[in-house]
Amino acid sequence: MPPAVKRPYDNSRRQAQVQATRLRIIEAAKVLFIANGYPATTLEAVAEAADTSLPTLYRLFSSKRALLKAVLDVSFGGDDQPVAFADRPEVQAARAEPDPQALIRAFARIGRDFMERSSAILRVLATAAQVDPDTAQLLEEISWQRHTGQSRIVAALSARHALDPDLQSSEAADIAYAVLSSEVHRILTVERGWTAEQYEQWLVRLLGALLRKEPVTTSTERNEQPGLPQPADLGGHCVQAGASAGCGDGPT
Repeated sequence: MPPAVKRPYDNSRRQAQVQATRLRIIEAAKVLFIANGYPATTLEAVAEAADTSLPTLYRLFSSKRALLKAVLDVSFGGDDQPVAFADRPEVQAARAEPDPQALIRAFARIGRDFMERSSAILRVLATAAQVDPDTAQLLEEISWQRHTGQSRIVAALSARHALDPDLQSSEAADIAYAVLSSEVHRILTVERGWTAEQYEQWLVRLLGALLRKEPVTTSTERNEQPGLPQPADLGGHCVQAGASAGCGDGPT
């Protein structure tokens, strides 16, 4: 009798269960961190809110700091997939935009979505960093990552020869970092009550005004701009300042 052939062990179902538990813990932790603050939130409270055991939580997250880092990562990317933010499709598509203004609009939309997911938990991180050295170190790491990530808009504009020539690349990166900060987002959307759409359009206007090289407008383009009177529309009439300059039938 031939020996029985062993089937390969399929642990995909088990992995899916672990992943679902992990995400449930992250979501519960985010809610509690935002509601109660990082220092006041215990891992016991997170485990209870996530309907899981404390040993399971510790098995998936080695420490409270590790759990906070996971909450930040999921908030930044929008999911728990192990894909770097720079490699996500929307970021790749924005960086590939050939038109500078379309590029700015794409990055503004990314900034809006990012802040809608992350602004509140970034505030938790900044507040906790004032009293917790480990969290302060994490804030420093996250701030460096944000600066690096948000400087990509500068690199993309520079590659298209659309960056303001009066700006150093480092200065332009600092401008993008400040404009796209969670502090500014909170001021506008929480304190002043702006909608997400208003915030996004403000990003488009401000990033364009602060970073872009002023587009060159040809005389033909100026003559074709709607709303501007063309020479033929003036009907031979001159403004008062032009009369003394030889326009029309000025005094001889």
